[in-house]
Amino acid sequence: MKWRRSSHTGANGGNCVELADLDRSIAVRDSKNPDGPTLTVARHTWAALLIDVKRGRHDL
Repeated sequence: MKWRRSSHTGANGGNCVELADLDRSIAVRDSKNPDGPTLTVARHTWAALLIDVKRGRHDL
């Protein structure tokens, strides 16, 4: 599984989430704990979350 993180993370890594593109879903993990648990989300659910975030529907 190939993990990636935002280009806004910078050289130091920072505290962020990492994503892995799976066949039918997206895996999400904490960059501070790469051996810890992962959250797997269906592609359509992930896409809906991104749309909602871009529209300001979540207080992040």
